[in-house]
Amino acid sequence: MKQKLLLVVIGLAFAGMTQAQTKDGGISPQMLQQMEKQQAQQPLSRGLFNAIAQNNIDDLAKNFKNQGDIDKHFSIETPKQSIHDQQSSGRCWMFSGLNVLRANFAKQHEDTLAVEFSHDYLFFYDQLEKANLMLQGVIDHADKPIDDTRVQFFFHHPINDGGTFCGVSDLAYKYGLVPKGVQPETYSADNTSRMARIVSSKLREYGLELRDMVSSKTSKKAVANRKTEMLADIYRMLCMTLGEPVKEFTYAHRDKDGRQVGEPRKYTPKQFYEETVGGELNGTFIMVMNDPRRPYHKTYEVEYDRHTYDGTNWKYLNLPMEEIEQLAIASLRDGRKLYSSYDVGKQFDRKRGYLDTENYDYGALFGTEFKMDKAQRIMTFDSGSTHAMTLTAVDLDKEGKPVKWKVENSWGPANGVGGCLIMTNRWFEEYMFRLVVDKKYVSKQTLDEYNQKPVMVMPEDPLFADDL
Repeated sequence: MKQKLLLVVIGLAFAGMTQAQTKDGGISPQMLQQMEKQQAQQPLSRGLFNAIAQNNIDDLAKNFKNQGDIDKHFSIETPKQSIHDQQSSGRCWMFSGLNVLRANFAKQHEDTLAVEFSHDYLFFYDQLEKANLMLQGVIDHADKPIDDTRVQFFFHHPINDGGTFCGVSDLAYKYGLVPKGVQPETYSADNTSRMARIVSSKLREYGLELRDMVSSKTSKKAVANRKTEMLADIYRMLCMTLGEPVKEFTYAHRDKDGRQVGEPRKYTPKQFYEETVGGELNGTFIMVMNDPRRPYHKTYEVEYDRHTYDGTNWKYLNLPMEEIEQLAIASLRDGRKLYSSYDVGKQFDRKRGYLDTENYDYGALFGTEFKMDKAQRIMTFDSGSTHAMTLTAVDLDKEGKPVKWKVENSWGPANGVGGCLIMTNRWFEEYMFRLVVDKKYVSKQTLDEYNQKPVMVMPEDPLFADDL
């Protein structure tokens, strides 16, 4: 009797476990049978399975009708400049930003002089400043629990190699610039991941120590002194991986053909910045974005989306694509390249360096449809700003409407179309997100809208999770 009772109890327990596994949205045997039945009604072609199982999906989904020759003519194109390579790093924001600055210098000198800036030099201070931003952020929020959203924000990604044009603006003005040949790339500049993991681990350790100091009522002065000591350790680690930043150097300007112009002279990084860039960039440009989730003609600011603690958050005016296109066209007409960012992985024919919404037909391959619009892709983390590039050209039709665009990329001169990518306007409207525009090309009405009190947006927003 006892044995039968035990078997009944075990049976009931097992049934309960089965029910617990399948209730409230779990896959039940009935659901699985329904899926199998539906699959049987639309049997998978053996030939199609064999093809997909043994080939790259993009090769099979490639739209043959879209494989014709790419039209490389552009009615408006800025002067070409050398193509750089960010290698295995996320520094596209810096490459694009410095591309704009060196193009502005060349335009100012009527394209007779050329300059190339060191990415390694500015990256050193970018990493140091981000380390300080993390540590000070931990101090500022030390009264909150460790699982607080804002505290987790600082500990989750203590340091990274991503960024925005605001970072170029703030860092270059604060620390100056040096020529590329004066401080060349190191292995860790080209390959940032290992250095970032090691530095991040140290910053997390230091962050916990600072939280303990604040919670134990240590004086603010003592906490600040300890933070400086921590940053000195980070500085040393950066010196060992990126090289110690240049303090003074000798340089002679050269023309487009590499011939020396004038006599060499000594510079500090700040002096070189003043000569090649001028004054503070902040205040000379506006940033616009296309985010159809939010009302247009409103200004937004992303909290903690900056490179330096005392620097500038990313602030942008949200505009329809048609208005962004007109700002870009006005700038390009005047020979000005622009910082811009995109979701470059979508519908990208890498072999041809061509971006078009019709490059791949995944729906036809898998027997389904992909119906989300731009706003829906953003809100579900399906799309966002992933890569910054330098907008250099546009092709207009007879009515003055854009047909296609061209950007300078930072993946080396052998990539794409001579180091550039070409994108159709329909792709541009779906996957372009940000543009930095000099204020001289912006109407008074648009400037007034930009100067509105911004709505503060949190960095966890889908559009800013991978900021570039």
